[in-house]
Amino acid sequence: MSATRYRRFLKLCEEWPRDETKKGRDLGTFLRQRVASAFREGENTQIADPEKCDQMYESLARINGNVYRQRFPRARDTSFTGVTVEECRVLLSGSMQQSMDDEKKGLWKSLMEKFSSKSPEDGPEKTSEK
Repeated sequence: MSATRYRRFLKLCEEWPRDETKKGRDLGTFLRQRVASAFREGENTQIADPEKCDQMYESLARINGNVYRQRFPRARDTSFTGVTVEECRVLLSGSMQQSMDDEKKGLWKSLMEKFSSKSPEDGPEKTSEK
C-alpha cells in the first residue's frame, strides 16, 4: 500500500508546476522536497499514519486540480487593491524581492558595499593592542 501512495505523490509532483521566478520560495519545489524526505526509502517506506498521508494527498490534489477555483469562481482576477495577476507575479518575483532588499539597506550600507572590499556585516577588524 505504501508503494501506491508513493507513486501517487510522485505523479502529483510531476503535475505540480514550478515557478522559476520564485527561487527558494516556490511551492512546487517545497512539495518535491517534502515528498523526498517523507519517502526516503521510496516504495519501501513505512508510513506511520496512512490516514493522515491520504488526507494530505487528497488536499494537495484538490488544490492542484483547481477544485476550489472552479467551485468558487471570481468575477475578476484582481484583488481589492486592483492589482492584476500579472502585476502580482512581477511584484512577487525573485528579482523584485532582491531590489526591495537592496532598497531596505539604505544609502550608507549600499555605498559601503560598493566601495569596500569587505561587507559591512563583517564589522571592523579588531586589532590587538599591547
